[in-house]
Amino acid sequence: MNEQLLQDDKKLQKSFFNFLIPVMLANVLQSLGQVFGMFIVGRNLGVDALAAISAFFPFFFFLMAFAIGIGSGSSILVGQTYGAGNHEKMKEVVGVTLAFTTILSIAVAIFGGFFIEWILRFMQTPANILEPSISYAQILFFTLPIMFWYFVYTTFMRGVGDSKTPFLFLVISVVLNIAFLPPLVFGWVGLPKFGLNGAAYASVLSNLVTMLLLLGYLHKTKHLLRLDKSILKHFKLKKDILVSLLKLAIPSSISMVAISVAEIAVIGFVNVYGSDATAAYGVVNQVASYAQVPAMSIAIATSVFVAQALGANSTEMIKKIRLLGVRINYILGGVIILIMYLFAEPILSLFIDSHNTVLIAKDYLYITFWSYLIFGHTQTVSATMRATGVVLWPTIFLVIAIWVVEVPLAFILSHHTSLELNGVWLAYPVTFCVHFVLQYAYFKLGWQKRTLKAMLSD
Repeated sequence: MNEQLLQDDKKLQKSFFNFLIPVMLANVLQSLGQVFGMFIVGRNLGVDALAAISAFFPFFFFLMAFAIGIGSGSSILVGQTYGAGNHEKMKEVVGVTLAFTTILSIAVAIFGGFFIEWILRFMQTPANILEPSISYAQILFFTLPIMFWYFVYTTFMRGVGDSKTPFLFLVISVVLNIAFLPPLVFGWVGLPKFGLNGAAYASVLSNLVTMLLLLGYLHKTKHLLRLDKSILKHFKLKKDILVSLLKLAIPSSISMVAISVAEIAVIGFVNVYGSDATAAYGVVNQVASYAQVPAMSIAIATSVFVAQALGANSTEMIKKIRLLGVRINYILGGVIILIMYLFAEPILSLFIDSHNTVLIAKDYLYITFWSYLIFGHTQTVSATMRATGVVLWPTIFLVIAIWVVEVPLAFILSHHTSLELNGVWLAYPVTFCVHFVLQYAYFKLGWQKRTLKAMLSD
């Protein structure tokens, strides 16, 4: 982070937006790719196929939580070392992270691939969608190392402030996925008709091709993070880097695991109401990814800018970055959520041809979407603290909000009140509000009194 940026608020805002816009577009584009897949599956293979994907997703997210945690931790370390101008240390972080990611992804792939049937049965997955869910899941799990590598490499680039390159290659990935999807699902151009499994194969192939193209592009353009000898010589587990990485990654992974296990529990409550409810749950979660775009994108941008500011020993900029993120959250998030409310039924009807499923999904959307503004504010505050290495308390508060509030409340309201399924939906906004109160209280009473310093140095 250069001196002019640190001293000029307008330049800081411009730089923040220049970083944020590609991140937001990337999140939107990624969601569009997922929505296209849901559209193809839902409209052509039916509600049961849609429900099969929805039933599997919470457990997949559970295992992806490890990649998300590693990516989050490595981007903070990359940002701090890059902000300090220590490129050699930054490349050391990249090499160690890639080595650890490779080992972890193989372990997760084996575990997920062999135990998915037992897990889905434990989640009370409806019998009519169990077999397709298992088959679909195993394809994704056994190819998980590809997805892990692609994911962490894009977080490295964002850590050095490059959000444009990941966006450009995401465009390629989504275009490839859309191109691969119909031929593999329906058996076009002489290919076998894979049905639902074709959606999984399309995802795997698009990720693989895109990752190879990305690595080639970085090498050709001599990007700072190109995979060459200067990074590969650090492709090993080094204690100091690994300890710092795990200090950040483990709480982040625990947060993601807490969320995903809670979703596994929640979808168990939803599954009781049949495959229509399961399909509605999956579709609204896809639509919700748009409502969450500002929150998640701003959190990423805030984390990167705060990490770089800390690496440059400019702690006075951290407050300005956080406040900027909060303001953008309420403006952009408010506009997107308003659109969702105004056009809820037409949007949901794009993916669902069952009137009963649309009605269930609409209730879910109406009850929960306003609270994504609170969620976004919480994410910005949490991202600020995590980027400075403060990860334990934000994780504790998230776990409390989910397991003391969300899961028990969803169970009680759906099983012991007249709200029934709507009780599951109502638990979400209550949880977001409780989580915000806990995080903001610690931010004011604890974090602001700390002496901040970068985690790695020579």
